[in-house]
Amino acid sequence: MELRLILGDQLHPGHSWFSEVDQNVTYVMMEVREEASYAPHHIQKILCFFAAMRHFAADLRKSGHQVKYLSISDSQNCHSIIENLKILLETGQYSSFCYQEPDEYRLDHQLKEFVQSQNIQSQLVSSEHFLVRRNEFSVVFPGKSQGYLMETFYRHIRKKENLLMEQGKPMFGKWNFDAENRKKLPKNLSLPDPVLFQNDLSHIQSELSQAGIQGIGRVDAANIFWPVTRDQALQLLSIFCDRFLPDFGTYQDAMTVKSWSVFHARISFALNVKLLSPSEVIEAAVSSWKNSTPAFEFHQLEGFVRQIAGWREYMRCLYWSHMPEYAQMNFFQHHRKLPVWYWTGQTKMNCLSHAIGQSLEYAYAHHIQRLMVTGNFALLAGIDPDEVDQWYLGIYIDAIEWVEITNTRGMSQYADGGLAATKPYVSSAAYIDKMSDYCTQCHYVKTLKTGKNACPFNSLYWSFLESNREKLIANPRMTMMYRVLDKMSTEDRNALMKQAEIYLSQLDDL
Repeated sequence: MELRLILGDQLHPGHSWFSEVDQNVTYVMMEVREEASYAPHHIQKILCFFAAMRHFAADLRKSGHQVKYLSISDSQNCHSIIENLKILLETGQYSSFCYQEPDEYRLDHQLKEFVQSQNIQSQLVSSEHFLVRRNEFSVVFPGKSQGYLMETFYRHIRKKENLLMEQGKPMFGKWNFDAENRKKLPKNLSLPDPVLFQNDLSHIQSELSQAGIQGIGRVDAANIFWPVTRDQALQLLSIFCDRFLPDFGTYQDAMTVKSWSVFHARISFALNVKLLSPSEVIEAAVSSWKNSTPAFEFHQLEGFVRQIAGWREYMRCLYWSHMPEYAQMNFFQHHRKLPVWYWTGQTKMNCLSHAIGQSLEYAYAHHIQRLMVTGNFALLAGIDPDEVDQWYLGIYIDAIEWVEITNTRGMSQYADGGLAATKPYVSSAAYIDKMSDYCTQCHYVKTLKTGKNACPFNSLYWSFLESNREKLIANPRMTMMYRVLDKMSTEDRNALMKQAEIYLSQLDDL
């Protein structure tokens, strides 16, 4: 008899494991306190993970597979993946053990050590989910340990998978249409309502409460709207392609108080637990574009494909190229605590209040809200990347370390010194105002740099540049802003630095 482990983010129905029913195979799945509490996870995230796992296990059983499932309330549950596996293997029922490649370094390390400690035949197999291997950087960037360009990686995958290609060349003569993906929402544009499911997960919440697991954020457990089954995930993907994709590319960076999801797909949770595969997501989007009448612009499609085939795969390879050291990187040596309002949304800065508020409400914010609002402020304020990592990993339903930490510590906080991004993604109020309607309803004044009610982003931005001059001055993408800073009068510059010091001394009160 063989024991096969399925982790909570390995719910891939198309995996070759399940192509045939083998009565000599038992699959084991488990809900453990260890995984639910190693970070302050959003309660919706925990509920959806467990619900998706339970549905997946039920589907396997319906197909005839043997499944041993340890729920959070199971009396036999040790609440540790390793300890549960030890007990199962000690029964003597199993002559071999098999598991898929974990996507988190922590679990990968734990399971390797576990296998080495057991006197049993074992096998490690691919999760059969991603477009490329963990070590694809060695193919795309041979001999390099830094200086990775996402654009180079993206083109490699486009060629490898023949995505949006014609006779070996990119369709419409360009690889990247990002310049057409940065528009603010017009005031009169009608925004579609997001598609919401109605999953009653009250029973799981009761079990969590009895197990002493509370989580963060808000929840109505009787009406969980995230997809927790394969059918729901496919339905959400189909609706996105039909209704949202035709406008996605143009407005993917836009933010508004009128909508928490705008034109975004919201399939990232289903994708990251593998209910959906990247290849089928891309195929669905391409098919929608080809068959739409009238046809929508190609840049809408390319902007979406770039996120799935480019950025997502790139971040995974970056993760495996630099873990575990990546989790300790702190390029700017930032050590401030995260302001208390990151856990409540109660700040007078409207952009942060809205982005954090919706994160607590829905366990979701789109990539620009994460990068240029919550992440931007954390970087300007010198928050310890450990604190930022924990917040992002916990609050978002789609956050699994392999994709979260590279986006947070790398892209957002530049704590890796430029492995993920070619420059720090920081801005003053001007960018936030350009891409949103946040500033029109804010306590602070977007145009004021100093004085009462001056937007904190403004002085903190210039203070960040001055404080990190030695580390950033040689970056060609920062040259122009340092020229602007150096042209300021001594009086204006000193006033900005003083204003920033005031705000940094009272972060919890902003």
